[in-house]
Amino acid sequence: MRAKTVRAGRTLVSAQQVSVGYDGNPVCAPATFTLEPGQVLAMVGINGAGKSTLLRTCCGMLKPLDGRVELLGLKPDPRSATQRAAVAADMGEASFFPSLSVAEHLRLVCLGHRVPQADQAVEDILIDLDLTRQAHALPDALSSGQRRRLALAAALIRPRRLLVLDEPEQRLDHTTRLLLADRLTAERQAGGGVLMASHDPDLVAACATAVLLVGSDTRLMSVDEGVDAIHEGLS
Repeated sequence: MRAKTVRAGRTLVSAQQVSVGYDGNPVCAPATFTLEPGQVLAMVGINGAGKSTLLRTCCGMLKPLDGRVELLGLKPDPRSATQRAAVAADMGEASFFPSLSVAEHLRLVCLGHRVPQADQAVEDILIDLDLTRQAHALPDALSSGQRRRLALAAALIRPRRLLVLDEPEQRLDHTTRLLLADRLTAERQAGGGVLMASHDPDLVAACATAVLLVGSDTRLMSVDEGVDAIHEGLS
């Protein structure tokens, strides 16, 4: 199943000295970066460094403490139909309808986003993420890894310009992590953008085009430098 992205020239995410945190207290040093179509920016850093907070701020789920962030050229706004249509996110805390099966959840996503040939799209993503045997299972019957794969499937099955993922490798086995790396590489090659937080050096090395080290000295670095930072315990 090929990545459903839309080629466009507009900058996807722009952050200029953005400070993020809670109750006026920043959790990391300010961040400055841009994400263009065809790029994958991996945020790395130790647990609690502020990666998830920065991701949520970029999506409009939190307001920045200071600085400026733009999503598709505008202030991030979860109420914006344009931004909701363009951004697919898996923030690692998905909730599911208890009475809908795995396949029914995915068909519902297809319906909401007008995915053509929805039945085939569902069949393809179930195969891709090794969920075929769980197609008719309810969420409560799934393992934590299967639930994570379902959340990823829901993000990957819909059209998008930007894919936002918070530690997507969590609770995935080695084979599925390799598949995820292939999917994110295909996303980039199709002209989409990916903004993700990760602790997996192999995933970062396989698909990222740049790395943002988040922490007391938030800064951009090359992919090789980012992978080294993970191995050195800075992430």
